[in-house]
Amino acid sequence: MSQEIHTPITAEEIGHEFEGHAPTANVADYAIEDWITLIVFWLMTACVFLQFFTRYVLNDSYAWTEEIAINCLIGVVFLGSAMCVRMSRHIQVDVFYHYMPAGLARVLATFVDIVRIGFFAYGCYLMWRYVEIVADEQMVTIELPRNIVFYSVLVAFVLMLIRAVIVFITNMRRGYSVLERPEEFQTVEG
Repeated sequence: MSQEIHTPITAEEIGHEFEGHAPTANVADYAIEDWITLIVFWLMTACVFLQFFTRYVLNDSYAWTEEIAINCLIGVVFLGSAMCVRMSRHIQVDVFYHYMPAGLARVLATFVDIVRIGFFAYGCYLMWRYVEIVADEQMVTIELPRNIVFYSVLVAFVLMLIRAVIVFITNMRRGYSVLERPEEFQTVEG
């Protein structure tokens, strides 16, 4: 095993690393699913904090906070997936594309885009069917319909489908996708 080499750095040098200007946030970089996900995330965070506080400080926890937090987590996951589709940030294997001829890589990347669209369309169909089946169920600890959660997942699948179509069209116009040229999609900070 090789020995790790650590370069000594002083506290003053570390302090200077934070002197740079923070990147400017551009509201135009965010879409509707980003804002909805942020709201649902903070609602989940508030429920988890309330559960922690009532359980460990007041020694009398509210049972409903866990169910609401779990349902919020479901929303964050699926709405966050729509964000990932929009930004082409889902897990993907692009190493094969570096060893393929450009034409074959373009065909395979287009095929992947089409399969993704098909997958999300099928997910929309399945969620629609599922919502129809369990439309009348109630949550266990609070009198709210469970279809709130299921409709949020359906909306997330519809958003993923729309974003996948937009990404497909953009890739076709651009002539390459993130699979073929991942370096073109790297963000530069600072």
